[in-house]
Formats: sequence, C-alpha cells, structure tokens
Amino acid sequence: MKIHIAFINNHFPPFWETLAGDLQKCLPYPFVLLRLNIKLKPYLNRERGQYHSTRILQALLNHLPNDDDKILGITNVDIFIPIFTFLFGEAQLNGAGALISTFRLRNEFYGLPANDRLLYQRTLKEALHELGHTLGLTHCEDYRCVMNSSTYVENVDLKEARFCRECQQVLGIECR
Repeated sequence: MKIHIAFINNHFPPFWETLAGDLQKCLPYPFVLLRLNIKLKPYLNRERGQYHSTRILQALLNHLPNDDDKILGITNVDIFIPIFTFLFGEAQLNGAGALISTFRLRNEFYGLPANDRLLYQRTLKEALHELGHTLGLTHCEDYRCVMNSSTYVENVDLKEARFCRECQQVLGIECR
C-alpha cells in the first residue's frame, strides 16, 4: 500500500517538502507526492461560500492510482458538510480517501499574524488524523492523541502529532 499526498490546484502548505517524512514517523508506508488540478467550482455552495468536502473527496478518489492505495488531498478552500458549519478535514472510515483544508488552520483566518511553523504543525496533525480514519481509527478520548476530535483550532493545537499508545496498538505501529 502507498499513500498519495495530492496537492490540489498547486496548494503547497509551508514546509510541505517535509510532510511525507513527518507522516512516516507514525505511518510506516511509502508516500508519493501528486499535483492535481481539480475544478472545485462545481463543489462550491454559493449560499455558504464554502466547498462541499464529500464531493471533493469523491473527485479526489478518481485520481487514486491503485485500488490498494490511499489518497490524502490538501486544499486551501473552506470546506463543509451540510451538518457542520465547517471542517478541517474529512475521511472515509476504513476507506481510501481523505481530504484536509488549511483554510481555517491559518492564523490569519482568526485575525492573528501569520505563523508558518504553526500552520505546518496543524496541517501535519490534521493529515495524521484523517489518515488515521482511513486506517480504521475512530475518535479518541485522549485530548493529546491526534485522533481526538477537533471542533476548534485550539483543539488541534492541544494535540500531539502522534497517535496515543492505544491507537498505535490498534494500528499495529509504533510512532517514532
């Protein structure tokens, strides 16, 4: 199995070159970087001014090279599903696809000065979180575990960029 990291429409978050290596500290799989051009306009909900993440995820899956692989899309547009105001990401539980957005992970969204290192850490945590779902993990009660649910960006900041011991045991891996 390979995990493809798809940078949608040339959106490369800060320090993207180190993302695959940092993900491999907890996910011992080969990572392949992809550039994808996906027309996002059809997924825009004009009333909300946001993009429907489930539909983007479906489009992303059309670019999956092999059925045994997984794909993580990274975008910078504001995403949602109808039952939530916004999302940091979405994934298929035990599935092949995951999507994260850096839109609300940026300090500037909250009226704060840009901080590329913090944005990278948030992106890394959300990538691990959503990939954890594709590997079968559900939300974890441990607030430090990357699989803890994040309603606010402050929740993301509290997490560590790693799975807790229980989640590591479920996956049969050990984070470095």
